[in-house]
Amino acid sequence: MTHTLLNTLYVQTQGAYLHLHLDTVRVEVEGQVRLQVPIHHLGGVIVFGNVLLSPILLQRFAEEGRSVAWFSASGRFVGRLAGPTSGNVLLRRAQHEVLSDPERTLDVARWIVTGKIRNSRQVLLRGMRDLGNRVPAIEQAVHELQRLLHELEQASTLDAVRGLEGRAAYLYFSAFGHLIRGEDGTFTWQGRTRRPPRDPVNALLSFAYALLVGDCVAACEGVGLDPQVGYLHTLRPGRPALALDLAEEFRSAIADRLVLSLINRRQLQATDFVVRPGGAVVLKDDARRVFLEAFQRRKQEEVTHPVLQQRVPVGLLPHVQARLLARFLRGDAPDYIPYTIR
Repeated sequence: MTHTLLNTLYVQTQGAYLHLHLDTVRVEVEGQVRLQVPIHHLGGVIVFGNVLLSPILLQRFAEEGRSVAWFSASGRFVGRLAGPTSGNVLLRRAQHEVLSDPERTLDVARWIVTGKIRNSRQVLLRGMRDLGNRVPAIEQAVHELQRLLHELEQASTLDAVRGLEGRAAYLYFSAFGHLIRGEDGTFTWQGRTRRPPRDPVNALLSFAYALLVGDCVAACEGVGLDPQVGYLHTLRPGRPALALDLAEEFRSAIADRLVLSLINRRQLQATDFVVRPGGAVVLKDDARRVFLEAFQRRKQEEVTHPVLQQRVPVGLLPHVQARLLARFLRGDAPDYIPYTIR
């Protein structure tokens, strides 16, 4: 698949070859031209896996300050080319400047939590529709989450925003168990447990969140943002605070929905988990492969991005949001619009 989003060319088709033809970038697969884009329309190229770029194309991009970022086929960040006129250092300077401005930091944190709460509501509403009947506990949580959105608009401190985010997570997970279908008792839900997860559902959620945060780290790196300089999450050595910020929008929309799908479709069973000393529940190796395959399939599915109004693979959503955030941090956009589902 090949997509042009926000002046960036994303190439995921394995075996693709990119090269210059006059003043255009050509994408060829097995000798056939799949796409041709004028080079002045592009700010950069991002490639995944086995994708080749000609030396002349790389040199031209470097000379003109256009970036190239390499990722593994699964989305792990590998490296980045940036020429001498790259604005990467200016972007990171802007990232730090926003962190030093309490009002702008508050704005970013509020936008991120707004996206998280809206998506949490939608997952609950969609789950209830799938169940085919009213569930008072879900309806109550949806109502309370809507009330928190109104409170969030009035939040005047970062601590207040974090408090509302915590309250929203509690409400969401209090209703989450009603979305799980099953009679054998394998996937019972008693609430969110972490470090370590104490049951199969929490084991799946923790694994999905770890994969999601990894993708968000890669998205930040690909854009040129520092994954450790965030706004909602506090800064700690070695903690990818910005990636954790970015992941909040996607936890329910991507990770939780995938977990629910695997459980409710009986793609995972009680025998797929093992309890380790200390009580941690983890996936067995074979089941982990099942999960990873499902995660990769999900990332290939396309959705309509509410801001771009373009079809975008789910796996590229963190990259799009990282780029939108970079635009705000640089001052090229008046605000940051989080990704939300309908």
